[in-house]
Amino acid sequence: MNYPLTFRFKLLAFSPQIYVTDAEGRTVCYVKQKLFRFREKVEVFTDDSRQTLLATIEADRIIDWSARYTFRSPSGQELGAVGRRGLKSLWRAHYDVFAPGAQTPTFAIQEANPFVKMLDGMVGNIPVIGMFTGYMLHPSYIATRGEGGAPVVTLTKQPAFLEGRFGLTQQSPADDGEQLALLLSFLMMNLLERARG
Repeated sequence: MNYPLTFRFKLLAFSPQIYVTDAEGRTVCYVKQKLFRFREKVEVFTDDSRQTLLATIEADRIIDWSARYTFRSPSGQELGAVGRRGLKSLWRAHYDVFAPGAQTPTFAIQEANPFVKMLDGMVGNIPVIGMFTGYMLHPSYIATRGEGGAPVVTLTKQPAFLEGRFGLTQQSPADDGEQLALLLSFLMMNLLERARG
């Protein structure tokens, strides 16, 4: 992948959509989440025409705080998974990422500073002033190899007006399967965390 990647989503859209572009502005993927599903299933396409399916992300259970989301190719091959760490995620977002075929977490995603996200969420709900939080507060999430290992990629909120914008930068190498699992993990995490900053 050609880092840094940019995640963009409209704040005023009825159904959440995420556009991912690379360093040269080329579309990497597009997600449009369907609302009102008992069991979460997200389809990831190569672009916003939604003609070519890249992957699906499907929850292992109906509406649960600690659901595990499995990534599959259009042919049904498992590409990895991500799961929120239940109570650990109440204060600081914490996700486990499983690379293809891994039984134990390959990566851990954690919030760098939960105070920034808390302030972003509080100030973002104030009428008029909330429109400008994208310029002031920038939560970030770090994916490390294993718990407390070396940082691999970092997702940081960037200044934006009337849209959410995040930049994904690579800190250390990962193979193609791991990079895809991390990309899909951050997409799902963005959908889950968008209301919390």
